[in-house]
Amino acid sequence: MKKIKFATAINCMDGRVQIPVIEWLKRKYSASYVDMITEPGPNKILAESKDDPVIETIKRRVKISVNKHASEIIAIVGHYDCAGNPVDRDTQIKQIRSAIRIVESWNFNVQIIGLWVDENWKVHKIE
Repeated sequence: MKKIKFATAINCMDGRVQIPVIEWLKRKYSASYVDMITEPGPNKILAESKDDPVIETIKRRVKISVNKHASEIIAIVGHYDCAGNPVDRDTQIKQIRSAIRIVESWNFNVQIIGLWVDENWKVHKIE
């Protein structure tokens, strides 16, 4: 796999998921750095598309990561025991898939993936 300099994670603010996601992106995509864009339950925020000011700030931060840091991949993350999005895994997976479509519509021309972090803080790519 090609080594990339930057990856971007739209991740929950929950500190338990930061390191596992960073380590996974570094290992799987050989990223040197991971720009972390955090919100409580960002998969829900993006999927529901109700909170326009928050979505706009997420988009603005992604734009900086892609345009200024040349990030080549965006990961949208959901996780077990999320206080900001207290729904089951299957619901969160559906939200992640919807969030991917929303971020794709921003036309950043980079790969966009979904990640789920389980109860053991293990990262899984959503297929």
